[in-house]
Amino acid sequence: MGMVFTLYGAAGSGSVPVEATLRLIGQDYRVVEAPTWEGEAERDKVAAVNPMRQVPALVTPGGEIITESAAILIWLADSHPQARLSPAFDDPRRAQFLRWMSFIPASIYSMFWVRDEPARLVGDNLEAQTEIQRRTIDRIADCWRMMDAQVAPGRFLLGEEMTVLDLYVATASRWTPQRRRFYAEAPRMAEVVRRVDALPALQAFWSERFPFEDGWEG
Repeated sequence: MGMVFTLYGAAGSGSVPVEATLRLIGQDYRVVEAPTWEGEAERDKVAAVNPMRQVPALVTPGGEIITESAAILIWLADSHPQARLSPAFDDPRRAQFLRWMSFIPASIYSMFWVRDEPARLVGDNLEAQTEIQRRTIDRIADCWRMMDAQVAPGRFLLGEEMTVLDLYVATASRWTPQRRRFYAEAPRMAEVVRRVDALPALQAFWSERFPFEDGWEG
């Protein structure tokens, strides 16, 4: 047993692509299960490593704390170049890799802080809460459509080799408004995420951490 990473996360959450990456690069890790959307007690589990009380948060074997899913994924991939999960610094795909790795949390992932608890912004106004949820769902779908119009996938989003971007999109596209709408808005990326879903190396992992249960596509 080598040095172990500690990941604060939860099944079906933004920690899933981080866990998948750790498995693919062959690193030992343990998960502190903290579904923060379930209440204060779960958020408190994360507070010591992330004052935002959000997952994922990664503690390296050396004790360094890294938060923000995109930052963790890029750091892990760049730190383990033998796994070929990120384009090298001189790779012509690098700029687009960084572009879309930043786009997902900035334009899509951020919507869930609003959508999941709209009362944070509008209090007890139920009509306003419903409208926020509707509009954020449409905004997420619009962002997937805009991304799809600007990528040129091969087998994977950046060409013939998979990167952590593919793991990120495959996970995030399963959240609201779920895959059926994602397929409709982003038909080119749809083929890629289906390919990631079917990767033999991750079948046991998906079953454990984000199962394809009945109705999962929406």
